Amino acid sequence: MKKKNKKHYMLNIAIIIFISLFAISFLSPLEVYGIEKTSSTQSPIYGKNPEIGQIKPKKPVKIKLKRSNKGEYSWDLSGDNVEDIVKVDKRLRKLLEIE
Repeated sequence: MKKKNKKHYMLNIAIIIFISLFAISFLSPLEVYGIEKTSSTQSPIYGKNPEIGQIKPKKPVKIKLKRSNKGEYSWDLSGDNVEDIVKVDKRLRKLLEIE
């Protein structure tokens, strides 16, 4: 009689574990930890503030460094901001010890 009760008890435990795992599988990981899920129809946070949407990222200055057969350096600089181009030019002249 004890073997039947033990088997019945183990079967009940297995059924409870299976049902628990099945129910948990329908929950997303965010819901398990109590974090609300945002719907895909909502616009991103940065889209709500028009001032933020108008800010353009700062583009870096592009440098094309050239070296002649004599070992002299020259470069071509391009970019959107003239002040940044001048700073880069001064830094290159200092690093390459030109002038």
